[in-house]
Amino acid sequence: MAPTIYPSFLGSLSRAAEHLSRWAVWFGGALTIGSVLLITFDVLARKFFGFTTGGADELSSYAFAISTSWAFAFATLQRANVRVDVLYQYLPVRLSAVLDWLSVVALGVFMVMLTYYAYDVAATSWTQNSAANTPLATPLYIPQGLWLLGLIWMCLVLALMLVRSSVALVTGRFDDVKAIAGVRSTQEEAEEEAAAGERMVKG
Repeated sequence: MAPTIYPSFLGSLSRAAEHLSRWAVWFGGALTIGSVLLITFDVLARKFFGFTTGGADELSSYAFAISTSWAFAFATLQRANVRVDVLYQYLPVRLSAVLDWLSVVALGVFMVMLTYYAYDVAATSWTQNSAANTPLATPLYIPQGLWLLGLIWMCLVLALMLVRSSVALVTGRFDDVKAIAGVRSTQEEAEEEAAAGERMVKG
């Protein structure tokens, strides 16, 4: 009973993580759209009315960094990250599953290191009460903290993916390993594009 419940529990966690990551992507998209509108207004105001709002470029850079870090998790869960698969598609199923697992491990190591140094940056800004050398004088720990939270969420999602793929690999469910961490096939991409086109037609 336990081997059945355990993967089921991990699947529930994965669906919850994907749901939260999807909301994070929407949040990042809203930040990006907001920065675009602010820059547009700033350019038009400077051109036609001779004044500037000030800080549009600064705020847009914060929005870009924050939205990017919060999009990492969703992109990884959707297997949208780029991997070179010239030889991968010709490998045996067992070997490709091991490579899929190793790819999660390698990405996890990289993200943990990146998050560690990101924490160091944000913590330094907090302790030193650092502010941007701009007219807004933004306390740097605010955008850096939001950026860091996105990286931490990515690490948690990768940890969940690693546990799920490890369980699937040990139990010989190589198709599940591919579904969790493998390279998306051409058929999967075509089906997703077809579904997106159908939604556009209906909408």
